[in-house]
Amino acid sequence: MYKPEGVIVAMVTPMTKDGLVDESALRAQVERHVTSGVSAVFVLGTNGEFFSLDESEKETVIRIAVDQAAHRIPVLAGVGCPTTMQTVRLARKAEALGADALSVITPYFGKTSDASQIAFYETVAGSVSLPILLYNIPMRTGNSISPQALKTLAQIPGIAGIKDSSGNFDNTLRYLEITDRKFPVLAGNDSLILSTLMAGGVGAIAGTANLFPNKVSGIYRAFRAGDLAEATRLQDGLRHIRNCFSLGDSIGVVKHTANLLGQKVGEMRPPFGVPTPQWDEKLTEVLHEYYADWS
Repeated sequence: MYKPEGVIVAMVTPMTKDGLVDESALRAQVERHVTSGVSAVFVLGTNGEFFSLDESEKETVIRIAVDQAAHRIPVLAGVGCPTTMQTVRLARKAEALGADALSVITPYFGKTSDASQIAFYETVAGSVSLPILLYNIPMRTGNSISPQALKTLAQIPGIAGIKDSSGNFDNTLRYLEITDRKFPVLAGNDSLILSTLMAGGVGAIAGTANLFPNKVSGIYRAFRAGDLAEATRLQDGLRHIRNCFSLGDSIGVVKHTANLLGQKVGEMRPPFGVPTPQWDEKLTEVLHEYYADWS
């Protein structure tokens, strides 16, 4: 049974110039990460643009990722949808396609209560045999998993951990405290990887690992080895690229940077993340900083 830990890459979904899922590029990205140092790949998360893909495309992404990984590295599939029925259907399909675990974002657009979230996750967990990672990202969904709700959710069979992308470290601390640090908590904000580990978390799901997978996962490795100075150096190094997120949607910035690095993952599906000439200028400058200083 898969247990979340280490640095998991929140993998982008490569697109062709026509805005279609690029199978060859997707396979290349999975293959790249098999030996990159990350502990698993997570497809169809926020960085994977799950919100712009239909159900058939999501199935395609999962099938390709699972096939290319070939059990060499775990594959987590994002299956969260606005309704319980939709989520259960996609969860079952992901299980049938061979995913190792599922990530389930909170329902979005409509407002949910603690009770409705607990019922939602309990139903989804009971519909499959795969471990489920809760995904809290209220800035995108409008709904947050409260620490009180997590205390109940952590007791539900099949729920294996939570990714906190709230960006609020106090919220992460409350998750850890209310579960007595016995429930796996992962950072969803790349600036908080080391802080989360030091507080008792088990790792992170990181979008910047698309760009520098060995460096980002190195934060976890250095921390586990007791080399706090190296872990701090690598964590601080992420600041340069994260400062560029102000250029536009962070997903689009990550994809465009990956293209500049030669990864050929395409851009976000329109109308999102359209790059400007200023992106190239700033990102090229930052990448030169990395090659010069982040060795």
